[in-house]
Amino acid sequence: MTPEAFQALIAKVTATIAGKPVDAALATFLNERFPPGSAEFDDIAAACKQAVADGWMCEREHGGIKYGRVIKPCDAIHGFSVDVVEMADVVGPQHAHPNGEVDMIMPLDGEPKFDGHGAGWFVYGPGTVHKPTVAGGRAYVLYLLPGGAIEFTR
Repeated sequence: MTPEAFQALIAKVTATIAGKPVDAALATFLNERFPPGSAEFDDIAAACKQAVADGWMCEREHGGIKYGRVIKPCDAIHGFSVDVVEMADVVGPQHAHPNGEVDMIMPLDGEPKFDGHGAGWFVYGPGTVHKPTVAGGRAYVLYLLPGGAIEFTR
């Protein structure tokens, strides 16, 4: 798995959501169009596992969380950025989503829940704030951030 091939996988998703409001209806759409078990969802999950194994994804670690920005906002993925984290029974740093956040939750071990949500898609709308939490196991969480916007808070 190369960064370029990964970007092409993500572009298939972002092409379908570009211009849509970042809200609960978007999560419903994504869970219907790209549910866990679908080719697209499973291809992205497998690509994340391979990229982590290859050492170019989740290459940083702090506070028990492995993380990294995989793709900066660009036209190829419709203005979104992509961050991927690996979390296991941990609470991450509080942050705000000026333009919203689209989350893809990929369980790895156990029955992890990201902010109470299992495998699939979850969306935080613009202006929301949270402390990302994974409980019940280990998961990758892929964040699509419109415009790459994120603000860490105290």
